[in-house]
Amino acid sequence: MSRRQFLTASGVVGAAALAAGATEVPWSSLFAAASRAPLAAGSGILVLVTLYGGNDGLSTVVPYADPAYHSARPDLAYSEAEVLHLDDQLGLNPSMTSLANLWRAGRLAVVRGVSYPSPDLSHFRSMAIWQTASPGTPEPTGWLGRWLDATGTDPLRAVGVGPTLPPLLAGAKVAGATVNPGPIILPGGALGSALRAVEQPYPGETELLGRAAQTGADLFTVADRLGPVLAALDGGGRTGATVTGPIRENASGELARSLAAVRACIAASVPTRVYAVSMGNFDTHADEKGTQSQLIGEFDSAMGQFLDGLENVPHGKDVVVVAYTEFGRRVAANASQGTDHGTANDVFVAGPSIRGGFYGGQPSLTDLDLGNLKWSVDFRSIYATVLERVLGVDASVSLGTQPLPRLSFI
Repeated sequence: MSRRQFLTASGVVGAAALAAGATEVPWSSLFAAASRAPLAAGSGILVLVTLYGGNDGLSTVVPYADPAYHSARPDLAYSEAEVLHLDDQLGLNPSMTSLANLWRAGRLAVVRGVSYPSPDLSHFRSMAIWQTASPGTPEPTGWLGRWLDATGTDPLRAVGVGPTLPPLLAGAKVAGATVNPGPIILPGGALGSALRAVEQPYPGETELLGRAAQTGADLFTVADRLGPVLAALDGGGRTGATVTGPIRENASGELARSLAAVRACIAASVPTRVYAVSMGNFDTHADEKGTQSQLIGEFDSAMGQFLDGLENVPHGKDVVVVAYTEFGRRVAANASQGTDHGTANDVFVAGPSIRGGFYGGQPSLTDLDLGNLKWSVDFRSIYATVLERVLGVDASVSLGTQPLPRLSFI
């Protein structure tokens, strides 16, 4: 399942988001905002990574030392020698070398056994629950949309990278913005130089002319900073003179490219506090092992490039990344050498300020709920923690007053 399929089938983004003014903005709007009102030093930045399709948690954080794991998945299981050891019981998928490095550096938290009461095995309903933070009843607003409603009117505080607004950014009064990570194509050579000279405000011109000139100048600023990143999106070579800018990427794949663009925005002090990116196709019902390993390896590489690149970037130390999927998979493999929809799963939290380690208990592989893992951590506890300790607001503005234990990963 991809984000587009989820949005089309679920109908989660409805009248509320449209009424709130959900809209796509050009990259130049973000960089113009950074010029007018750059992000204040010390402001927390939350980057949400949504993995659509229900990634298999037991093939991601592998319980390699548990005989029940090998018994339930004789052809899918990874051996002790194959995994990247986290401790004497658990290891990461062999393709996750970047997150293994983050773990050793103490910058990766793994929250285990995460789900919600009465888990739903439908992709669409479960993802809607995660994005609205409302397991009991359907909710027309997203959990970060309610944060937007409570804290201001500027939609640029929360940005989704992609052509459609993720439901989690839809409020009743305010919706986040979206940006499309397509290539920026501007003239290069002599024509480009001439246009850069023209698109500059001059003393004495009217306010209207000044604004028009500044808009053009902002576009060239965006091209300089994001051109190389977005060129990587498109295979390179389509941005004229802008391809030789200050940022070079080895990014490959949808998620890596989106995160590279997010990092460019963070480096430019764009005043956005929340970025939402995504990756799809984790619904592995058949021939799972190679496919899932390739997908989770792509996720791992994107995360590693993004986080490593923050070390010398303004605001980089203030970034927290949360990566989740709508559910895990059943413990036992199916007859097609895949796995079917399950319940509890791991959530990754990473960043320079994160206290690395395990949080929540490891679910038993033998004490099951109709073949599925029993959950122990309500996902809304993770949301409450980042609302308070990254975005600096009372979690009740989004999650109400229900008791939700906070986690100590930050």
